[in-house]
Amino acid sequence: MRVVLSLGGSVLAPELDASRVADHAAAVERVIRDGCDVGIVVGGGGVAREYIGTARELGASEVELDRLGIDVTQINARLLRAGFGEGVEPTLADGYETAEAALRRGETTVMGGVAPGQTTDAVAAVLAESVGADLLVYGTGADGIYDADPAEHDDATKFESLSPEALVEEIAPMSRDAGASAPVDLFAAKLIQRARMRTIVLDGTDPTAVADAVLTGDHTGTDVIPDGGTEPTYWAP
Repeated sequence: MRVVLSLGGSVLAPELDASRVADHAAAVERVIRDGCDVGIVVGGGGVAREYIGTARELGASEVELDRLGIDVTQINARLLRAGFGEGVEPTLADGYETAEAALRRGETTVMGGVAPGQTTDAVAAVLAESVGADLLVYGTGADGIYDADPAEHDDATKFESLSPEALVEEIAPMSRDAGASAPVDLFAAKLIQRARMRTIVLDGTDPTAVADAVLTGDHTGTDVIPDGGTEPTYWAP
């Protein structure tokens, strides 16, 4: 099975902790040992937001801010790559072509952001579509997709599953609200809809849970299932 994993920077490195990074790398190694080809896209997280906020106060342009955020994602990608043990040395990709080529060779690849105006959520969706991935997994700080922001609404309800079309409908209002935070951004959701991509959105803070979701389909997050879609044959007993 070919899998693209989007790992939020706030999940991988809310603070610098070698053991946390090593645990995430070990979880990916477990997936690789089970026979999966894996591409990982790492976000910038809180560190990127701090840099961007400071640079904005200094008068940096929006493009400069995006590039600063991309730099942080690429540092996080290098950090994750350093956590892999002997025998697993992922390709550190600086763009789509490098990542796609590595995955088509059956190699593991790690990358950060690519271009201004494009989040790592979208990068992961583009990569997954371009290589025909069987599964796209978002390991985020949220435990799934809700019908409202659970931080603001005590009665928010989590979706166990929804279609790509419904995903776009749920994410779109969140993207318009100032200060709102969606587990997956709107552009990524639209790419998932276009590609009819089987997707999982879950709490990525526990690396074991992420690996379990990839290998068995079992998780407590949200499944995004295209109409008429079936489970990856990899999950068949």
